Amino acid sequence: MKAQVLSLLIISLAFTSCTRSVSTPSNITNSQFPSVKGNSLTNQAVSIPENYRGKTTLILVGYTQRAQFDIDRWILGALQADVKADIVEVPTIAGMMPQMVQGFIDNGMRSGIPKSDWGSVVTVYEDAPKIIEALGNERPQSAYAVLLNREGKIVWSSNIGYSATQVLELKKVADSLN
Repeated sequence: MKAQVLSLLIISLAFTSCTRSVSTPSNITNSQFPSVKGNSLTNQAVSIPENYRGKTTLILVGYTQRAQFDIDRWILGALQADVKADIVEVPTIAGMMPQMVQGFIDNGMRSGIPKSDWGSVVTVYEDAPKIIEALGNERPQSAYAVLLNREGKIVWSSNIGYSATQVLELKKVADSLN
């Protein structure tokens, strides 16, 4: 019983770990995506944007579990609209507590994601503050959709939540890069 209570406490702290709110910069277009390290759910070390250089890449950043619904809609919308870009989901979890239980958190994600998709989910813990500072985190319930060109520069972004209009705009920009 004590172990279960301790586990619940750790999980609660991990998901409520406080980070300060950072406003979204007014214009991040043409800025370099921050260099961060994470691990895919297949346990492969991944450097963003370095591992995606030479490819147009849609990065979907989620700061909270609530953002997953928005991320799923972005993925579905981008696939249905045939957006010509690699799609990478980047759960970005800041704070010391999440780092301490990242294996537990990643295993929870694995249980809800088909194994065939694990390689396109890259969790970022230690470098999470770099992403937060570059993109802001004032709307944590929404995914932050960021399109990178082949050099890792941000060419389009949105943090207002999924919309079909946004996907069409994203497609137009992605098509211009390919």
